[in-house]
Formats: sequence, C-alpha cells, structure tokens
Amino acid sequence: MSAFSAPKEITADGLMIRGYQPTDAEALCGATNSSYEHLCRFMPWATQSQTLEATEALIQGFQESYAEGTDFVLSLWNTAGTRFLGGCGFHLREGPIEGGCAEIGMWIQAAHAGQGIGKRALAILLEWGFTEWPWERLSWRCNAQNLASIRCAEANQM
Repeated sequence: MSAFSAPKEITADGLMIRGYQPTDAEALCGATNSSYEHLCRFMPWATQSQTLEATEALIQGFQESYAEGTDFVLSLWNTAGTRFLGGCGFHLREGPIEGGCAEIGMWIQAAHAGQGIGKRALAILLEWGFTEWPWERLSWRCNAQNLASIRCAEANQM
C-alpha cells in the first residue's frame, strides 16, 4: 500500500466529523463530565471529573496518533461546528492500517442522546470509510445491553 494521508473532515447529513483540535478541549471536557452517568456503563474511559489539562493532553495524543496513522479519533459536531455532539473514530484494534481493517467506535453526549445522531454518524462513517479511507472491513462492536448502540448497527446494516 502506498503512503496514505488520512482525511481530516467530512460534513454530511447535518453533521461534521473531524479530527480533534486543541480548541476542542473545553467542549470535550464539559461533554465527558456532564455525560459520565450516560457513558460509564459502556465506556471504560469515562471519568467523573476529567480536568481541562487532562483533556488537552488527551487531544494532543489523539492528534499524534492520527498523524502517525495508529488510531483515528474523531470529534462529532453540528454542521456549523458550533455544538459538540460526541466522539467517534476508526480504531486499529485488528492490526495496522495496511491490513485495511478498523473498528468504528462512537459515543454521543448525554444531552444529545436519543436524537438519531449516532445512526446518522454511523452511516456517514461507513460511507466515508469505504470511499476515502483504505478500509476493506469495518466492524462495530457493542455490549449486548447497550440498546442505543444496537439500534445504530441495525439501522445501518449493509
């Protein structure tokens, strides 16, 4: 496979999906803290009191992994980029990018849950992943008790 330059952003169906930027720290920190109860059951990384400094370091790590091609953590916004909705990404849990396989991960901020954002975002990630990314296989894994995640998968069966 030739050198791959990962796409940075897509806007479709009322959503913008893009790599994290340092200026996103406040929005990400606020969203994860306010969504702890919503996330903690299924997202082991969720904490009750993430600091802004820790969030800034997290974003720096996301950017480094993106640039290195080892993990592609993305932020989820409204089209205008003014309202943070959650996070998603293409994760290389099955091997390096050359293998053409990634796992899609996603979480929606509690304040925006139940509005169909996850279903729309997953549809965008699938289309984008098979057209502008080198993915030959994308997987979606979820806890059998995570009904919202199951509904996203069912709505986007290919």
